[in-house]
Amino acid sequence: MYIYKLYFFLIFLCATVKAQNTNLAISKPVTDEYFGTKIVDEYRNLENLNDLSTSKWMEDQTKYSLSVLRNIPNRQFYIDKRLEFDKKQSVSINQLSITDNDIYFYLKRLPQEKTAKLFYRKSFNGTETEIFNPENFKPENKKKYQINYIKPSYDGSKVVIALTESGKEISEMVIYDISHGKLLPDLLTNCWPSDSGGIAWLSDNNSFIYRYYPVIDPKSPLFLKDTESVLYTIGQSSQVHTILLSRQNNPEVKINPEDFPRISLSSKNSKYIFGQISGATTFKDTYYMPVGEVFSQRKWKLLFRKEEKITDFIEKDDHLIYISEKNGTNAIYSTSLQNPDFENSEVLVSNIADEVITSLNNLKEGFVFSTSKNGVEAKVYLYKEKNKILLPLPFLAGNVSITSKGDISNDFWIVCSGWKNDSERFKYDSLQNKFVPENIAPIIEYPEFKNIIAEEITIKSHDGLDIPVSLMYNKNIKRNADNPVLIYAYGAYGTNISPNLSKTYLLWVQKGGIVAIAHVRGGGEKGEPWHEGGYKMTKSNSWKDLISCAEYMISEKYTSKNKIAIWGASAGGITIGRAITARPDLFKVAIIDAGVVNTTRMEFTPNGLNSAKEFGSLNNESEFKALLEMDAYQQIRKGKKYPATLITSGINDPRVSPWMPTKFAAKLLAADKSKNPIFLKIDYEGGHGGDIPVAQKYDNIADTFAFALWQLGHPDYKFKEIKK
Repeated sequence: MYIYKLYFFLIFLCATVKAQNTNLAISKPVTDEYFGTKIVDEYRNLENLNDLSTSKWMEDQTKYSLSVLRNIPNRQFYIDKRLEFDKKQSVSINQLSITDNDIYFYLKRLPQEKTAKLFYRKSFNGTETEIFNPENFKPENKKKYQINYIKPSYDGSKVVIALTESGKEISEMVIYDISHGKLLPDLLTNCWPSDSGGIAWLSDNNSFIYRYYPVIDPKSPLFLKDTESVLYTIGQSSQVHTILLSRQNNPEVKINPEDFPRISLSSKNSKYIFGQISGATTFKDTYYMPVGEVFSQRKWKLLFRKEEKITDFIEKDDHLIYISEKNGTNAIYSTSLQNPDFENSEVLVSNIADEVITSLNNLKEGFVFSTSKNGVEAKVYLYKEKNKILLPLPFLAGNVSITSKGDISNDFWIVCSGWKNDSERFKYDSLQNKFVPENIAPIIEYPEFKNIIAEEITIKSHDGLDIPVSLMYNKNIKRNADNPVLIYAYGAYGTNISPNLSKTYLLWVQKGGIVAIAHVRGGGEKGEPWHEGGYKMTKSNSWKDLISCAEYMISEKYTSKNKIAIWGASAGGITIGRAITARPDLFKVAIIDAGVVNTTRMEFTPNGLNSAKEFGSLNNESEFKALLEMDAYQQIRKGKKYPATLITSGINDPRVSPWMPTKFAAKLLAADKSKNPIFLKIDYEGGHGGDIPVAQKYDNIADTFAFALWQLGHPDYKFKEIKK
C-alpha cells in the first residue's frame, strides 16, 4: 500500500509542479511616470508586507516550494557531505584578532555545535579558554543568537561581542572583562558593527567608538537613516553616549540622511581619528581631528574628498600613506597630515602592470601591501627603506588577506586561500624574513577533490573585452553537451569574487558538473575601471558579460544551453535577473538569492537612497533610464518561456526588502509560458543569508543544489516512477 501511494504521489508531483504553482498573486497595477516615460507596476500591492493577502501568498508559495524542494531525490546528499566535512575538519575558526600584547581572540565551532563560541589564549601556544557562548545570551527569549562580530581592546583586557538573531544583522553588544573573568552589565543596542567598519577602541582600553542606528525597525521609513558615530565609555549608562559625527551635530560636514558616518583609528598610537561619510561607494569624503579632541572640541577638518579616489590609507610618522585610483592609475602615495597636498603627493609605489594594489597595512618600519591580478592571483610586497620587495608566498594563492599590529611591530600575518585549498595562516617573521605556519585549526585535506582542476581563462565579451572566468572541473571530464554547468556571477560595488575553498562548487564538480565563476564588470577584479564598466549607465555590461560566458561554454563544447544554471545573490540579482529576461533561451535554470530585481523601486527600500550611489537615482534622467534597463522585474514579458527559477529571500533581510523577490516571482509566474517550475521560498528565520545557524545554511543551499541538478536532468535528482 505504501509503495502504491508513493507511486501516485511522485507521478502527481512531477505532473503538477507547474500547475499547482499557478496560484497567482493579486495584481493591483500602479503607473508611475519619470521624464515622460510611464512605468506600469503590476504588483505594487505586494510591497505591503502587512497586507494579509500578501503575507498569505508568500507563505503559500513557500510551503509549496518546500513541499517539492524537500522531496527532490538525493537532496540529502549535499547536507550529508557538508556535515561529513565538518566532522573531518574537527573545528572551525574565524574572526581571529590578535592584540598588541599577543592575546588571541577567535570564534570556534565544533562539528556538533550549532553556533560558534568565543575563546581566547595568551599567545599562539597558550591555553585556550572559553569566554562566551551565545546560547546563554537571553535564554528567556528562546531565540537563536549568533556572534557576528568581536573586537578586543589593545591590551586584551576587554572584548566587545556583537550578537544578532534570525539573520537580522542588527546587533546588541556586550562587553566581557578578561581581567576579572566576567560579563560586564553594559548592554548596547541598535548596533551593526559587522557592516559598519566595526568599532574603534581608544588607547585608554576603556572607551570605544561605534555606529548607532536610532531606528532598527525595517518597516519604519527611518530605518538606516540618520545614523551616528558615537563614543561610549564602559560603565556609563547604555543610554548615554557622546555623538562624534552625525548629520544633526555636524552640519558643516554635509551628511545626507542615508549616509553612514564612520570613524576609525589606525592604531593605539594614532595621533588622529578619521571620519568618513561612507555607504555604497568605493570612495569617501574623509575628515580628521587630533585624538585628544575626542573628549573636548570635536572639530572635524576636511582631509580629502571622494574625488581623490582613495581606496585605503594608513597613518605613519605624521604622514598619510594611501592607495589612489586617481587619473586612471593605481599607486601608493604619501602626503603630510600637517599640511595635506594631494596634488603634489610623493609617489612611493607606482602602478604595477597587470596588478591592482588592493590593501595597505602599517609596520614599525615601512608597510606591507597586497596586489591582485584579475582578482584571482594574489601577491604580497614589503615596502622598506624606499624599496618594494616581492615576498615569496608559501604557495600560489588566489587570495591573500593581511593583518598587522600597526606601527609597533615588523611582524604581520597573512591568510592564503584558493579554489581548491582551504585557508592557511602564516606569520611573517621579520627577523628570519620568512613566513612560518600559524594555524589554530588543523589544515584538512580533501581527497574527494584531488582530481579537480581550477583553471583561470579569459573570454571575449560582446564588445571584445577580455572577461576573466574561473573554471573548476574534474580532470577526466569530457567536453560534451551533457555536462551540467553552474555559472556564478555578481558584478557590483567594485567587489571581487576572490578564490576560496567553496565546498558547494567542489561538490557540484564531484557530481560530474562544471563550475564557472564569471568575473563580470561592476566588480573590482581589474580595479576601479572594471567597477565603472558595470555601474549605473554601463550596468548592462554585467549581464552581457555573463551571457558571453554562457555562449563561450556552449561554443567550446563544455555544455549546451539546456544544461546551464546561473546563480547570483543580492546585487548579483541584477546580473542574473537581466540575463534570463534578455536571453531566456540561453539558460535552463536560474537561482536568485535575496536579489535586487526591481531597481526602479530600490530607492523606496530602507537602504535605497544609499544604493542609488551604485545603481543610479530616479531623479536623474540618464540614471533613471539605466535603472529601467537593469530592472529585471520590469523586463519580464508576458508569453515568454523563462528558465526554471528559484527565487529566495529572508523575511528579516535588512538589505534587500523581501517584497522585491516576492514581486519578481509573482510577475514571472503570471508571464511565463514554459513548463519550467518557478519557486518562491522565504526563509522565515533568516535575513540576507548570513548570521544563521550552520544547519539552516546547509538546508538552504541544499535546496539550491538539488533544484539546479534536478532541472538540469542529473540522473541522481530525477523523480523516478515506481512500478506497482
